[in-house]
Amino acid sequence: MQLSNRSFAVSELIAGLLMALMCSVSSSFAADSHWVTTWACGQQLTEPRNLPPVPLANSTLREFVRNSIGGETIRLRFSNIYGTSPVTINAAHVALSAGAGSAGTGDINPATDKALTFHDAPGTVIPPGETVYSDELKLDLPALTNVAISIFYGDISATIINGHPSSRTTSFIIASNDVSAANLPTARKTEHWFTATGIEVLGKSSARTIVVLGDSITDGRGSTTDGNNRWPDILAARLITNAPTTDVAVANMGIGGNGIFGGLGPAALKRFDRDVLEQSGVRYLIVFEGVNDIGGRLSDMTTATNLVNAFAEFAAKAKARNIRVFGATIAPFGGNGYYSDLHEAERQYVNAWIRTNNVFDACIDFDAAVRDPATPTKFQPAYHPGLNANDWLHMNLLGYQAMGNAIDLNLFVP
Repeated sequence: MQLSNRSFAVSELIAGLLMALMCSVSSSFAADSHWVTTWACGQQLTEPRNLPPVPLANSTLREFVRNSIGGETIRLRFSNIYGTSPVTINAAHVALSAGAGSAGTGDINPATDKALTFHDAPGTVIPPGETVYSDELKLDLPALTNVAISIFYGDISATIINGHPSSRTTSFIIASNDVSAANLPTARKTEHWFTATGIEVLGKSSARTIVVLGDSITDGRGSTTDGNNRWPDILAARLITNAPTTDVAVANMGIGGNGIFGGLGPAALKRFDRDVLEQSGVRYLIVFEGVNDIGGRLSDMTTATNLVNAFAEFAAKAKARNIRVFGATIAPFGGNGYYSDLHEAERQYVNAWIRTNNVFDACIDFDAAVRDPATPTKFQPAYHPGLNANDWLHMNLLGYQAMGNAIDLNLFVP
């Protein structure tokens, strides 16, 4: 009997050890993965001129986005932050693009098409001012892939909706439930995103995200529609093909016309927490704003000093969350309507601070990367977008490539 009790005690001990080991392994697996933003866009109230060409209510919207890092498990974020009425999603699907033809008729690869769920339901209602996540979904998502998000809406009573007007991609709208259709040849087209604001992947512990806080230069004005060749896209492609940074994602939070203190969309000061700090997996921040603040104001260097103070505030908030912060110098805009001797002096003041301060972790010198050596107040003529002779603010593909290639990838190595 004594031996039996001893055997039972040993068995109990072994069982306990096995259970502890299993819990330890389970905890280890959990600790080794976390949600990481692989694509996102800056949200804003959609202006009347950028509303959908036909109502979204009772229609399917198919919009294409390009993720940065890949994964096997994803979830999507949908927002009604700026809407004034509930947004009903009856169904939502995600699929990989069929390739080059997708821009013409919204083609998807039907074999990859999968339905999203929301708390195990096929649809959801997003109240005004709210954001919802889909349930996690198993999907083999390669890096740098065009992803189709198809939403079949129910009721949307308001015309005030959440969106991102400068998507630089073609979206498709058709007045029927076509979330699984292989293509949408009769759909109306528009170059805007609505409702969908992020894709996250369940990444390993080393996966991390760079958030780029910017304006139209970051948003890609001058880049090719459906080309995914904005400068953050160039950076994302370089990171993926560089062994130490293959699991570093890029979230482009540029908004055309945006400023630190005002401009189009919510001012950077107001959107900072949501667009930067609340992104899943954020580890790095690039701040590339200020030109619209300088160009849109008459001042006596006040704007420049206010920008420096705002940048320092951003850095403090980010570092409190263990986020490394990089300041990008403001590119030249000589020849643009923004230019004046005062505005150039403000640009030089801000850039000198970005290069020499001890607040940012490093400087990304876009000014040095694109300026014309013969006329340093302007960027190189080869980078001019060409559509508007006076647009010496935005750049063409060569200019964006120069910016994306100017960034030291070692900044993103732990």
